Amino acid sequence: MAYENIITDVRGDAPLRTGWITLNRPKALNALSDPLMDELGAALKAFDADASIGCIVVTGSEKAFAAGADISQMVTMDFMHVYKNEHISRNWEHMRSVRKPVIAAVAGFALGGGCEVAMMCDLIVAADNAKFGQPEVKLGILPGAGGTQRLPRAVGKAKAMDMALTARMMDAAEAERAGLVSRVVPLADLHKEVQAIGDQLGRYSLPTLMAIKECVNRAFESPLSDGLWFERRMFHAFFGTADQKEGMGAFLEKRTPAFTHG
Repeated sequence: MAYENIITDVRGDAPLRTGWITLNRPKALNALSDPLMDELGAALKAFDADASIGCIVVTGSEKAFAAGADISQMVTMDFMHVYKNEHISRNWEHMRSVRKPVIAAVAGFALGGGCEVAMMCDLIVAADNAKFGQPEVKLGILPGAGGTQRLPRAVGKAKAMDMALTARMMDAAEAERAGLVSRVVPLADLHKEVQAIGDQLGRYSLPTLMAIKECVNRAFESPLSDGLWFERRMFHAFFGTADQKEGMGAFLEKRTPAFTHG
């Protein structure tokens, strides 16, 4: 499929390769327009359905992952337009249905919708120049794609309130300390380090990765007792997989497992 607002490519040499999606509106600092979000959703679904892909990376430029939603598109909208057209709900929620691991490789600004898209991913690897924020209050509006919901789950109420109420940006080092990002790496090494993670995941059992993702996400959306029950049943179920037999057998035989994803 030909895209106008993103670039897709496949990288890596692991048995399962890594699908890369690069947001590509450089003049707008990758502002998240409807056409871009439509294309991002299509690319996510395509990589998720591709049996040769083990994980997906979403990234931007060195200057901006995404500087927010496209305000020039939103400024003329009224309530009936956003309500009837399911603004955000219609084409920002594709990430939630992706079963494979999704990594956000963030350099530069990840503000507003850009921060929210990054938080929709499973891992955030930040370059040392990354800056995160929810500055919607400056525009007389509030975050609408999870900024008031995912952010406190990631960094706690105090920091989430600070960022959303004052529009203060959080740099990469603070974001790592607060638990928003998984790792911070030098800007020059961002793609190399993220691809190394992709190659590592590409050598594991894909169904196992998908189940781990599902279980961890369940932890955020259910009481502990329900989450533990779900995890235990998934754990039991995987004793019926070929990959469990191969993985444990390879461990005892001191060899590298050859997973078949079944």
